[in-house]
Amino acid sequence: MASLLQGRLPVNDDVLQMQKGTLMRKVRSKSWKKLRYFRLQEDGMTVWHARQAGGRAKASFSISDVETVRKGHESELLRSLAEEFPLEQGFTIVFHGRRANLDLVANSVEEAQIWMQGLQLLVDFVTSMDQQERLDQWLSDWFQRGDKNQDGRMSFPEVQRLLHLMNVEMEPEYAFQLFQAADASQSDTLEGEEFIEFYKALTKRVEVHELFENFSADGQKLTLLEFVDFLREEQKEGDRASDLALELIDRYEPSDSGKLRHVLSMDGFLSYLCSKDGDVFSPACLPVYQDMTHPLSHYYISSSHNTYLVGDQLCGQSSVEGYIRALKRGCRCVEVDVWDGPSGEPVVYHGHTLTSRILFKEVVATIAQYAFQTSDYPVILSLENHCSWEQQEIVAQHLTEILGEQLLSTTLDGLLPTQLPSPEELRKKILVKGKKLQTLEEDLEKDEEEEELETELEGEQEAELELESQFEPDTQELSPRSKDKKEKVVMCPLFCSSLCCQIMVQAPPLPKPGFPLFPTQKSKPMLCPSLSALVVYTKTVPFHSFAHSREHYRFYELSSFSETKAKGLIKEAGNEFVQHNTWQLSRVYPSGLRTDSSNYNPQEFWNAGCQMVAMNVQTAGLEMDIYDGLFRQNGACGYVLKPDFLRDIQSSFHPERPISPFKAQTLLIQVISGQQLPKEDKTKEGSIVDPLVRVEIFGIRPDTTRQETSHVENNGFNPYWGQTLCFRVLVPELALLRFVVMDYNWKSRNDFVGQYTLPWTCMQQGYRHIHLLSKDGTSLHPASIFVHICTLEGLKEVES
Repeated sequence: MASLLQGRLPVNDDVLQMQKGTLMRKVRSKSWKKLRYFRLQEDGMTVWHARQAGGRAKASFSISDVETVRKGHESELLRSLAEEFPLEQGFTIVFHGRRANLDLVANSVEEAQIWMQGLQLLVDFVTSMDQQERLDQWLSDWFQRGDKNQDGRMSFPEVQRLLHLMNVEMEPEYAFQLFQAADASQSDTLEGEEFIEFYKALTKRVEVHELFENFSADGQKLTLLEFVDFLREEQKEGDRASDLALELIDRYEPSDSGKLRHVLSMDGFLSYLCSKDGDVFSPACLPVYQDMTHPLSHYYISSSHNTYLVGDQLCGQSSVEGYIRALKRGCRCVEVDVWDGPSGEPVVYHGHTLTSRILFKEVVATIAQYAFQTSDYPVILSLENHCSWEQQEIVAQHLTEILGEQLLSTTLDGLLPTQLPSPEELRKKILVKGKKLQTLEEDLEKDEEEEELETELEGEQEAELELESQFEPDTQELSPRSKDKKEKVVMCPLFCSSLCCQIMVQAPPLPKPGFPLFPTQKSKPMLCPSLSALVVYTKTVPFHSFAHSREHYRFYELSSFSETKAKGLIKEAGNEFVQHNTWQLSRVYPSGLRTDSSNYNPQEFWNAGCQMVAMNVQTAGLEMDIYDGLFRQNGACGYVLKPDFLRDIQSSFHPERPISPFKAQTLLIQVISGQQLPKEDKTKEGSIVDPLVRVEIFGIRPDTTRQETSHVENNGFNPYWGQTLCFRVLVPELALLRFVVMDYNWKSRNDFVGQYTLPWTCMQQGYRHIHLLSKDGTSLHPASIFVHICTLEGLKEVES
């Protein structure tokens, strides 16, 4: 079947060459390098590979799976093989989510350029696709899977096989009836438009038709006033409903006549409900919408733990890819464990383990390149320094030279601040978090003294030069003693020209920077002054107690807490922890027992206002779903403003014992239906999913709960539930909602199908689609669930 996107697909010489196929070397490691034949399929959207041209091919990847294409010199693996393969012939395909990169080496620079340019052209096209084009691509992908003999047509047996792959349980007689109705050519096969008609018959949305007819007087269209009523009554759009209705009709009504008459057809209504405007996540929360001028301590900051690791904590691989992925997903605090390396070059790895090592300078270069590709707001480099004095100087040199203007090495205006600067003030700046030899006040005083001394010396030098010009003959000749020793000549205060009046002064050798001036002083400190000087607003200090911090620490000093320590403090002194986090930064990190790089639930620490709750971002799962859910808002910039009661230094809030409901609300969620729910293994032709929907709420302890629907047997394609779930939430400002679809299994644990997590404050009311994400956080388009959401003020007793 020709691609449903044909005529819209960008086609050039590169794409045509890719469709002919190319023999390239697939590289997995220094020892695994095998020839494979890669070819872009006729649909222009999928790449297949085989051991050789004409060999048995299988799908390699879809263009929609690809995030970007990198040149060979950007790949750690290909750089390590530079003596074997020219880097210009290599390139890397980077996928969305946590899927491993694909490194390929072509037979010539020209072939590599064809694939790099052609792939990037198609990736850019997919990124810019509208809703209908994405659906067309999805159908093309399924057609490719169903067309077993790859003849571009689908027989009825192939359709039956495809229905199983698509999670559709259907009586063979009814399926054949739909097949015959779609087979307009009466060829006993389905092609192109015929397959689309077959799909439309399968996906008819009865529940949406009923909703449409409830508001449409004639059942054919929604007039402007009818649509305004729907937006105001059901979607809770309030006073903006009238203006919004006109915008939405113009955006989603497919017919030009409908747009002119300001009416919305059934197709337009469905397009709206499936769009970003009909999404559960409010479009108003997608860009940076929060005030970014508060001090850093007033924000949750997206943070990564042991960022260099892409696997476990004991034997995992260290890679700059960890930093690339963390920074591109919006992390604003990354961790660097730096140790002494061979040949005087510091290395990064998890000390005293079998994890591999990477050069510190490569890590810094990677951070410099990717720090601000996703977000302009500041990056905090959490430096765990284990280096000797000599290699600390190299660390400081690399930070200064590689980061250049990006590195913040002094206060913003050179003056002593009274509070932490804001993300807005620190745009495009990288801050070093680490130990410091002295206070910021002492640093600034020292800078002032050095400036004064420098000014004074400059004045003295100018005066001496002026005197030398006046008494040039008398200052040219020195006594033999002054030539042999390191002495300087000081002129007589009477400006006598006689050498007898010159005073001979022994000039001591200048001390090495950082070393004591006098031998009786203590030996050199463990921390190199040049590295210490790079720490400005994020000086690390040990934590003793909240009282000790108030009395002895300054706002630019911060402490790190293990998850166990932080949990204990929340229980023992939750309110003090909240107050502490209004003026000082806190970092929480996973327990050392999590050698498998598992994660804790970050919500518990956010409830206490902890800003930098560091996660093993390489590990997918519930905890990272919650994390991604919080930072999905505010432009995914890595900073989220905390609720006002977590920013007030005199706050009475206690995360374990919240006093009286703040703005308690009741939440009603009617789970209506599901659409195109996938199997965990798309290639498996076994049983069809029995889906159920679980709604989970994460917040303060009393608010954390979950409820679920019953399961629907043998229908992942268009299941219907029609069940209402009711939740009562005390502190909605801290709550996150997670919608999970599971495949019911009475014998064992239910299997994960898809999920979507979002903050309560970003949730839209009304009839909404929830577009599901995979375990890896990537889109499962067009998989979704259709719900109706309503919130009520206070804690209501509501009948289900």
